[in-house]
Amino acid sequence: MIKIKSFLYLFFCMSALTGSVFAAETGNETGTLKPNLQAGKKTYELCATCHYANGWGKEDGSFPVIAGQHASVIKKQLADFRHRDRENPTMFPFTDNETLGGAQGIEDVTAYIAQLPVNPSPGKGDGKKLEQGKKLFAEKCAVCHGAQAEGNEAAIFPRLQGQHYGYLLRQLKWIRDGLRKNANAGMLEQIKGMDDETLASIADYISTIEVVAPVSETVKSSGADGVSTPDTEKKVEAATEEEPDCD
Repeated sequence: MIKIKSFLYLFFCMSALTGSVFAAETGNETGTLKPNLQAGKKTYELCATCHYANGWGKEDGSFPVIAGQHASVIKKQLADFRHRDRENPTMFPFTDNETLGGAQGIEDVTAYIAQLPVNPSPGKGDGKKLEQGKKLFAEKCAVCHGAQAEGNEAAIFPRLQGQHYGYLLRQLKWIRDGLRKNANAGMLEQIKGMDDETLASIADYISTIEVVAPVSETVKSSGADGVSTPDTEKKVEAATEEEPDCD
């Protein structure tokens, strides 16, 4: 119990620090910016090249699901890409000021992505070690990401539920190996020493968790302009059948 409390303390301290940094970066630390979903939709056309119009990415995990992710998480990742605190050369040109805009641009596209319907059937692994993955998830991950991998908007813990197995596994490996610079130090502590097979069991289990549609806190609480609901967007034009032209 003491060990769990120590990890919680570390996670939330890191989250509070990180949250203040990226809030200052986006210029919306007091929630003064009002997102415009129509502007966000226009900006998202660039994102859709790889993540598709519905934000579900590719089933093999080469491009992740971003639809329905917590707004706080989306903002942080965009800011981290912009300042090269998260390595991904493909994302760099899509997050610079010229392309995405300043604080208002981040606010707009974040709100649009956060309200997209979640992917009900992400890519999965081989299912051979789901029980092991379930046990490890409960012991190592649920304390921050939630029992159903729903994440935590306020603490900036990402929603993992509904994410592709391939993407989950790749990020777990990169965090363990120190290749993802913006990873929470507490998470690194939890998975260090795990081999690829163990990480695969966790990623596989997460990909099988039943997907429950979230309520976007950004759209719900901000009074966003030009709100474009799943109904009016016909579930965001459903899944595009065209392959994204990305490296």
